[in-house]
Amino acid sequence: MILGKNFSNLKVILVEPNGPLNVGSVARLCSNFEVDELRIVSPKCDIFSLESRKMALKGQKFLKCCKVFDDLQKAIFDCDLVLASCGRIDVNKDSLFVSSEDIFDWTLSFKKVNNLAIIFGREDRGLTNSELLLANKTFNIPTSQNNPSLNLSHAVSIALYELNKSSKRNFDQELKVFNLASSKQIHDSFLEIEELLLKVGYLLKHTSKAKIRKFKNFILRSNTSMHEINVLRGIVHQINWFLNNSKRN
Repeated sequence: MILGKNFSNLKVILVEPNGPLNVGSVARLCSNFEVDELRIVSPKCDIFSLESRKMALKGQKFLKCCKVFDDLQKAIFDCDLVLASCGRIDVNKDSLFVSSEDIFDWTLSFKKVNNLAIIFGREDRGLTNSELLLANKTFNIPTSQNNPSLNLSHAVSIALYELNKSSKRNFDQELKVFNLASSKQIHDSFLEIEELLLKVGYLLKHTSKAKIRKFKNFILRSNTSMHEINVLRGIVHQINWFLNNSKRN
């Protein structure tokens, strides 16, 4: 595999693409870099159109075999590590973004990632803040501040090139065993945390999303392990059990 032995499966995920030419170009890139699978969330164009197929060239197999989902959470259900691309400069100040080069160097510091997903947003407005929080890490591709947003297929090409370039480097440090909590584990945990904090009155409905977003950003920045997120979920479950049983007494 051109992207190196660290990945057994690489998924490129497009969210609501509205240009068939872009979709075809991305399919071609998947072939260029031997990506495992192209996934598309709620496409806003005919991804199987003649335009798309002409642009795909040898990547047409990625169009034929691409998996289409109606929800981003479903598209990353089996992914151990999820990265999201963001070109916006008006994101929440609590968000943490790193360059594409740095994020892929970090990704390659692990011995093996079984399923890696890279998410790319809409051509006109990218990914929402809620969608960005579904990723373990978010990266941007440095461009002019006057015009920071790249064409979708161009962004995909740069990201795959950077990942491929990083995989060719010789890392001096000993590679770490991958044990980060998955995006799904973190997301499910915070649904339970939000429900609990609403129940005990710490959160209010109209402000809960903003406060939970800050807490979730902290967890994502901390590179939380699977064991640590399970401890957190265990605490939440125990508090819920106590609250439910204390009402009976």
